Amino acid sequence: MDILIVGSGGREYSIALALKKDKEVNKIYLAPGNGATSQIATNIEIKDYDKLADFVIQNKIDLTIVGPEAPLVDGIVDIFREKGLLIFGSSKSASRLEGSKVYMKNFLKKYNIPTASYIETDKITNAEKFIDKLKNPIVIKADGLCGGKGVIIAQNRDEAKKAAQDMLSGESFGDAGKSIIIEEFLDGYELSVFAVCDGENYKILPAVQDHKRLLDGDKGPNTGGMGAYAPTPLIDDNLYEKIKTNIVEPTLEGMKKEGSPYTGVLFIGLMIVKGKPIVLEYNVRFGDPECEVLMPLLKTPASQLFHKAANGSLKNLSLEFYDKFAVAVVVASKNYPYSASAPAEIIIDKSIYKELNDTHISYAGVMREDDKLYANGGRVLLCIGLGANIKEARNKAYLLCGQVHFVGKQFRHDIAYQALVHD
Repeated sequence: MDILIVGSGGREYSIALALKKDKEVNKIYLAPGNGATSQIATNIEIKDYDKLADFVIQNKIDLTIVGPEAPLVDGIVDIFREKGLLIFGSSKSASRLEGSKVYMKNFLKKYNIPTASYIETDKITNAEKFIDKLKNPIVIKADGLCGGKGVIIAQNRDEAKKAAQDMLSGESFGDAGKSIIIEEFLDGYELSVFAVCDGENYKILPAVQDHKRLLDGDKGPNTGGMGAYAPTPLIDDNLYEKIKTNIVEPTLEGMKKEGSPYTGVLFIGLMIVKGKPIVLEYNVRFGDPECEVLMPLLKTPASQLFHKAANGSLKNLSLEFYDKFAVAVVVASKNYPYSASAPAEIIIDKSIYKELNDTHISYAGVMREDDKLYANGGRVLLCIGLGANIKEARNKAYLLCGQVHFVGKQFRHDIAYQALVHD
């Protein structure tokens, strides 16, 4: 089987690594890939989706897997399907679950799926009236895609009103913030749960906990994610059952009623409040860095999971995971997430790296020049460790972090702390 992966980050690198170990996979392409993916696959510089579909036809590629949200929201799946191509991902219509927070919140309300109380508005006067009714803190969300950064948790009403004004004026997120969601703050703990869907059936993957804040102790600004671990001990069979019954199944039924059967991966951002799962958001793709800890835990061949989801035969798949834990630590550039940083050469102490069993690097914001690898993005790479328990996996991930060097590197030192406290 030959496979094309659309995307260029650590998520797509991790999917490629999982497929690389798969005996059923012959050749892997990435469009566009990054400076490191060229070492494990063939990078393709085709941005136009129609031309990319033609490339798939010409090269007889069996399956396309879409990594990021933007191509899904833009309709890449529809274009490929119209040409009779097998593709893993959600249709343009179904991708509104991530592409528009307003659509997503109204969908949740319509199908009685638990979520925080909210209003949607494009008028500051309405925003301010609702803010005055809420207790602190207050959540403000831009409607459109903001690369995982379109959520502000305001500590008081004045701060919330300013955030709403900045979004609606276009100052904060441009057109993505011209319509906003204001909602109550939920006091609990967050989980990321992923359901791989084929339109009718679904498979739940081990729950993951992400770390969004830049600094230790969940301080500093929100980022695209500074690390993750899986599976988390903060979930049990009872909670999984509630998620399936109260969230996943009503969502899939609702999407069918909307005329947009859901295929691909549904990323459910949850807040667990007193044992009850409440939906914070939906995303229509794997999370990043969550994907980086899920892929190495996957025991079932990755090609089977993606292929059966794409062709509607998930029901026949026996999904298995290794009895291990995975921790991923994001190593970011100096100025992340505030501004771009100057490219910096990446040096890895390979003599020690080779001795670290059950560890690997997933590359993200990197470029290759004169056969040298340079950090040229915000989140540069992820150090992943596997272990018999979370502590062992975390220690291996951090040992690997110590072998990676580039000017200005930064990372959190407390990934998986909640699980270790819980333990």
